[in-house]
Amino acid sequence: MLGSVLLVITGLALLIWGADRFVHGAAATARNLGVAPLLIGLTVVAFATSAPEILVSVLASLRGQPGLAFGNAIGSNIVNIGLVLGCVAIIRPIQMRSATVRREMPALLAVTLLTVALFLDAYLSRIDGLVLLTGLGIVLIWLARIGIRSAPTDPMQGEFDAEIPKDVRMSRAVFWLTVGLAALLLGAHLLVKGSISIAEYFHVSDVVIGILLVALGTSLPELAVSLVSALRGEYGLAIGNIVGSNIFNLLGVVGVAAVIAPIGVQQTVLSLHIFVMVAFTLVLFAMTYDYDGKSELSRLEGFALLAAFVAYDVYVGLQNVRIH
Repeated sequence: MLGSVLLVITGLALLIWGADRFVHGAAATARNLGVAPLLIGLTVVAFATSAPEILVSVLASLRGQPGLAFGNAIGSNIVNIGLVLGCVAIIRPIQMRSATVRREMPALLAVTLLTVALFLDAYLSRIDGLVLLTGLGIVLIWLARIGIRSAPTDPMQGEFDAEIPKDVRMSRAVFWLTVGLAALLLGAHLLVKGSISIAEYFHVSDVVIGILLVALGTSLPELAVSLVSALRGEYGLAIGNIVGSNIFNLLGVVGVAAVIAPIGVQQTVLSLHIFVMVAFTLVLFAMTYDYDGKSELSRLEGFALLAAFVAYDVYVGLQNVRIH
């Protein structure tokens, strides 16, 4: 058991460090190729920050544990909204100034509902996976169009311009891109291996361990990025990072898992976990909708999100964890 915990901790550390280096290298490479900062942020960075979840999904599915993969995707979306945005809003209320983020919110809702529709027959087939990956391609094209057409006055323009590395030599950018990817692959391998052992020890399904443990670990990069962005007053990045990550999790992570290893979906996934993910998404949509003229995620709303997340995790833990 101790060895499995050490594998998970080492894997998480490599995933966090590797994600940071991978994002740095990918963003710097794109900038050196002349891609506009907002376009880099909406596509390259958004995809790169979901790299830990995607690689965990691939390795888990190849090891015959696709439940760990989509449990990670569902759990990561819940963590991103409940824990990450909850904590960030408590520390500093998130103001919704960016028109780009407001365009992304309905897209997240639509992607969430599409994913739920594919889950309803209690089976994720390769066709379902291909539908999701096709959706990912469409979303990437749509985000690229937004990046090209967005108004110069959109706050996210300046925020991405300030955050994306400048004056990084192409050789150095490619080096960090390669090193980051290698660290992500090794970290994902160790995390999956340790998580499966822990799931067997506590007699819980791979779906539950993906929701409770893996999702929390793979969402730590999003927590760091959103917290730092909010403290700097870069609110568009703080919430845009989460919205983009959640879209990529559902389309990319679940899509890849279904294509590699089609799987039947447990009833509890449909009756509880998917329901909670949709509820968090709807609540976030309602909280960030500009119905009162403030257009912000307040501290009170942050407390509500965090409390709901803690209650959900405690409930799932009490219902499923049994010590050997």
